[in-house]
Amino acid sequence: MPSPRFHGRVESPGRQCEAPGCREAGEFRAPGRRPHGFDGPGEWRWFCLPHVREFNAGYDWFEGMSAEEILRAQSPIAGWQTESRVFRPTAGIGDTPRWADYADPLDAISARARGIRSRAEREAKAAMSGRFSREEAAALEVMGLGSDTDRTRLRRRYSELVRRYHPDRNGGDRRHEAQLTAVVDAYQLLRRSAALA
Repeated sequence: MPSPRFHGRVESPGRQCEAPGCREAGEFRAPGRRPHGFDGPGEWRWFCLPHVREFNAGYDWFEGMSAEEILRAQSPIAGWQTESRVFRPTAGIGDTPRWADYADPLDAISARARGIRSRAEREAKAAMSGRFSREEAAALEVMGLGSDTDRTRLRRRYSELVRRYHPDRNGGDRRHEAQLTAVVDAYQLLRRSAALA
């Protein structure tokens, strides 16, 4: 037997339909006078089935909004305007790690707890390892890779970054052209590196 809430019905003894003159049970909720928001769930109005259908037929969610507010509410990215730092397009470049770069989330947390070395320290370490030149170490930094990388990881990371920054892939947004150029230049330098042969 399906749940009584399957079709929106919420049984509660003693609750009466709020439509004027109706004596039926108020088993279906509708948005109330105070909307849902940061102050809590708001208030519900309770109706019987015929009256909730009547309410829904005349309900206008956009009532009281300006044309600009309606346009913003209808946007496919409504509600997603702010980004957390690790999900920004620049995440993983510079000193901001990306969660996706870790196989285990606990590795990402421990990396944050240990602290992130400065870019100069990482470049110096990569250059001192003797495997990469200083320019190649800087290119690895742009790509968000370490000195233990190989050709396969380089190609995979390059593909990922190009998809992230290319205007054809992010709705024509050209704000990331400088980052895209830096990634392409870094890849061109690293793919010819003797260390990755």
